This record gives sequence, structure tokens and C-alpha cells, in this order.
Amino acid sequence: MAVIGLEMLDLTPGSRLLGLDLGEKTIGLALSDRLLTVATPMQTLKRGKFGTDAARLDTIINEQGVGGLVVGLPLNMDGSDGPSAQSARAFARNWAGSRELPVILQDERLSTSAVTRTLLEADASRARRADVVDKMAAAYILQGALDRLRHLRGSP
Repeated sequence: MAVIGLEMLDLTPGSRLLGLDLGEKTIGLALSDRLLTVATPMQTLKRGKFGTDAARLDTIINEQGVGGLVVGLPLNMDGSDGPSAQSARAFARNWAGSRELPVILQDERLSTSAVTRTLLEADASRARRADVVDKMAAAYILQGALDRLRHLRGSP
């Protein structure tokens, strides 16, 4: 398949989107509902080599009826690519070159900061924040894509 823009996404009705927050050590996952309106934090995977990560994602994709991936793109504040954005782009290219599922890159600037701030306001302990921040960041990224998709399709 290919890395595509959100406006080019053509999903089978009832398919879900899987959001990924790619960190150096973990991958936060979030899953959309079948109506593509709400993103829900799912789980956090320990990162390994691409083939291992892709195989674990394949299992989740098959179990959950996923029709596309939304990968967070951690751009610098000025919009340029740093090492993390280059790594996310490489993951997306590798995925697109080996799988039939479309990949969308979603700007994720400040997603982890926003989630951390929310958790601090909720008085979550440091251990609790560490346990949930990656999957919540994935949900934040995915929700941004779902909101954009709804806007592109002219839905309220």
C-alpha cells in the first residue's frame, strides 16, 4: 500500500483505525470505533525490531478489524523533521512497503505534553502517568485524525 493523506482514505464500512504513538522504547496504541468518531486508548507495546513490531500489530489489526493506521508524526515546533519524525516516517514507509493497509501520518506536536498535563490535572501518580501516557497520546493523535476526517467528509 502507501503512505497517504487523510483525504485519500477509503475504508471498508465498519473498519476501524489504529493509532500509533511511536516512542523509542514503546508504541502506544489506540483504536477507533467502527463509526470513526471516537478514539480509545488501547495498550502499550515494548518496541523491538520492525519485523517483530509489525507481526504484533498484524495480530491486533486482524483481531480488531482495522482498515488503516494513523501514525503520529512528531514534527519540531517549526514544522521541520527531527530524528523522531524521521523515525516515524521510516516506520510508515517500511509498513507501506510490506503491508496492504494504508498509513496516514498525523501531526502530533504537543500530544504527549497535552496528555501529561491532563493526567497531572487529574492528580495521577507518576507511576500511573508512566503506565498510560503512551496509549493516551495515541488516542489523542487518532482523535485528531478522526476529527479531521469527519470535517473532510462534511459531517458535524
